[in-house]
Amino acid sequence: MYDHPECSQADGCPSMPAGIPCTLPSRDWGDACGVFGIFAPRQDVARITYFGLYALQHRGQESAGIAVWHPREEMQHHKGMGLCFQVFTEEILRNLQGDCAIGHVRYSTMGASHIYNAQPMLGQGRFGQFAIAHNGNIVNAHQLHEQLQAQGAEMAGTSDTAVMVELLSRSSADTLEEAIAEMMGIIKGAYSLVFLAANKIIAVRDAHGVRPLCIGRLNGDHWVIASETCALHTIGADFVREVEPGEMIVIDKDGLSATEVLKPTRKACCIFEFIYFARPDSHIYGRSVYMTRQRMGNLLAQQAPVEADLVIPVPESGIPHAMGYAQVAKIPYGEGFIKNRYIHRTFIAPDQRMRELGVKMKLAPLKEAVRGKRIVVVDDSIVRGTTTGPEISLLRDAGAREIHLRINCPPIKWGCFYGVDTSAGRDELIAARMSVEEIRQQLGADTLEYLDMKNLIAAVGLPKNNFCTACFDNQYPIPVPKELKEAKVSITPPKSPKEQKQPTPS
Repeated sequence: MYDHPECSQADGCPSMPAGIPCTLPSRDWGDACGVFGIFAPRQDVARITYFGLYALQHRGQESAGIAVWHPREEMQHHKGMGLCFQVFTEEILRNLQGDCAIGHVRYSTMGASHIYNAQPMLGQGRFGQFAIAHNGNIVNAHQLHEQLQAQGAEMAGTSDTAVMVELLSRSSADTLEEAIAEMMGIIKGAYSLVFLAANKIIAVRDAHGVRPLCIGRLNGDHWVIASETCALHTIGADFVREVEPGEMIVIDKDGLSATEVLKPTRKACCIFEFIYFARPDSHIYGRSVYMTRQRMGNLLAQQAPVEADLVIPVPESGIPHAMGYAQVAKIPYGEGFIKNRYIHRTFIAPDQRMRELGVKMKLAPLKEAVRGKRIVVVDDSIVRGTTTGPEISLLRDAGAREIHLRINCPPIKWGCFYGVDTSAGRDELIAARMSVEEIRQQLGADTLEYLDMKNLIAAVGLPKNNFCTACFDNQYPIPVPKELKEAKVSITPPKSPKEQKQPTPS
């Protein structure tokens, strides 16, 4: 699923800080953001949050941030562009002291990749100061933005999170909880949110539960909120349960309380969490993501068998899928590519030669493993197809005799509006404009098969109406405004963002 031609977006490459040219083969569908929160008096909450964000780094690599509340001081926060280890130092973490904290790693889906859109974002309401971290997309953010501008609002940034900050700041509610509940009745779309305020954290999830969000317990009496269960394991917390769709969780000195703010109509967790986004060691709906991906491979081998000598993954997301395929196909599993694990993000501007190298910078074929063999190449998905073709060419050049491509989801024909970066127009989705046979010819594979919807749902083991599958079948569980469907609407950046100045923690 690594499909990134040379970036030419007006706001700059979504994989890189503003002003830094793209160095990567692009990922058309960027990972959804990651959020984390902890209430743990007398613990090093900033450091725990840092480790939690590190576990969620796969969900966003553009920026990272942490906000901390100290009972005797105002809120402290620090954020910056880049990966967690680039944003935070030992000194910064040491100076972020408090009893509760929230954190965020970002992959932009609305609003430019710029420091003023990094999170957590801070706001001030009649109930006091607060911070917010968001995973998802608010589909009516553009309309709300225009309404707020007409009322004289100056947004803190250009993202939908900035719209939510402004809504909360303008609320006449007496408490943050009331203001959030009020806002949940106004915003439409997918959102998993964590908030920080005076001596408490709050978590809410949209009525469909599109993006994951879970609750954990640390050391018996401390509480944790995280996008995925893998973050709980990293910090030594125990999984308690998922935040339910439409639910508000409040955690303070009195413990945890839960309130149903919106009545869920139907669950619609993004099925791509199981296919690709979530880390393999996470659990969603009580299902192991890793074992679910293996079952997808199992069923794909039953659905689309082929005579071959070796099954290989496109690393690393294709590994469990390929292992599952090999198990059922009774074909040896092995490596056909070696991945350069240090190419994810770089702050060194590339030259034209680096851009032309494209896939070769990331993957190298193992010639001795593939030469003269019939190869089954297993990947999680194809978006544009602009790197899949070069990957097949690498294997051809390495001497592979036959290449049979197997994809562990149905063809992607429609864009996502719920927190996944589909900045490209629908005409750039290869399956939206080509048949499977045309795609096979375009990519240069001997055969091509996609996992069908029936087997995808069977692999997860839950009814289809528990999931959003709109990118495959155009069945959007949350109505999407017509103008947003026709063209991805971007909010015009403010001339002078009023986002708080980057503080030096003290």
